[in-house]
Amino acid sequence: MKLLIIGGGIGGLVTALALNRAGVDVEVFEQSQELRELGVGINLLPHAVKELAEHGLLPALDAAGIRTRELIYTNRLGQVVWRELRGLDAGYEVPQFSIHRGKLHGVLLGAVLERLGAGRLHTDRRLVDLAEGDGRVTARFESRSQGGRVEAAGDGLIGADGIHSRVRSIFYPQEGPLLWSGIMLWRGATEWPVHGDGRTMMIAGGNAAKFVFYPIHSDPARPATRLTNWAIMARIADGSGPPPRREDWNATARPQEVQAFVADSFRLGFVEPARIIEATGTFYEYPNCDRDPVACWSFGRTTLLGDAAHPMYPVGSNGASQAILDAAALARHLTAMPDVAEAFAAYDAERRPMTAEIVRNNRRGGPEGVIDLVEARAPEGFDDIEDVASFAEREAIVRGYASLAGYSREQVNLGRR
Repeated sequence: MKLLIIGGGIGGLVTALALNRAGVDVEVFEQSQELRELGVGINLLPHAVKELAEHGLLPALDAAGIRTRELIYTNRLGQVVWRELRGLDAGYEVPQFSIHRGKLHGVLLGAVLERLGAGRLHTDRRLVDLAEGDGRVTARFESRSQGGRVEAAGDGLIGADGIHSRVRSIFYPQEGPLLWSGIMLWRGATEWPVHGDGRTMMIAGGNAAKFVFYPIHSDPARPATRLTNWAIMARIADGSGPPPRREDWNATARPQEVQAFVADSFRLGFVEPARIIEATGTFYEYPNCDRDPVACWSFGRTTLLGDAAHPMYPVGSNGASQAILDAAALARHLTAMPDVAEAFAAYDAERRPMTAEIVRNNRRGGPEGVIDLVEARAPEGFDDIEDVASFAEREAIVRGYASLAGYSREQVNLGRR
């Protein structure tokens, strides 16, 4: 069996590793002319880390990232709304990682090159079209370096080509542009003094604006600082129109735009958002966009995966993790079923309903809905959080989301999804 993977991002590379481990011959096609370590921080939740651990990648993840120990939600005044241990400290069999997206990509790329060989990874291949016939799928690519079009054929094709997926557009040509919430996300990373134990993730604010802060790398040569990820999410429009600029995870931000949302909004105590933004050189913007869940991912010998299948708002630390789960499920079904179309259909039936619910829940704030709720009820703070929202009500939001997304401790440790 030979499969073509369109896209050399996190989803595409993890899929290549998973299928290679299952004995499937794969080739990866990426439209960029070179693969670089781009982006800022992301989180890998325990259910995704468990899959990466099975590929022997825990040592590399430890070298590149930080094992998250605790997550704390506060209001904009720094008052604690919810806190819980994470990863091994919470009784999981595997850790949770905070890591630079580029470093994670580098870990995966290194493993792909080592296990599959450089000849199985092709850059400068922009998918133009695909066709199925006689039990095969043929992909047609445009190559800038070769000045023309090239083709590749396999027993099946996996579209892991991101939020602007060409594969998806072939099967949903009338879908139209991405759906924007009206919320802009600004993200950056810089060396910053260690806060607390140096392994804590903080999310503060509420409906008007949120501030996210967590370390993503520790350098033994600089023990007093951590490479620290920060993000601001704020509403800049009602979402009825398109975003001001095209959706691009690597679009450079305009400092004056984000500073307007932190100048008088946050009094957190542990960090002054305006200062860490000022200390960051280049940082990035991304409009909160997604798409409505679709009725089908798999079309005969072609299927979708990751952001191409279920683009979602970047809340709940779930985008990359769900792509990793997609890859594991796809490999499992291809191992159990020799027929590619049947395996793709089974994968679709397993993964699509669950991720559709996550997409919808993320639109409502995901687990961060707990601070939205508290801000709506007590915008100027509180004396006792129990007077604003009971423990049971807050737990239902945060841990209910964990169960929905498949990373509750019981689900991960017992191997249930």
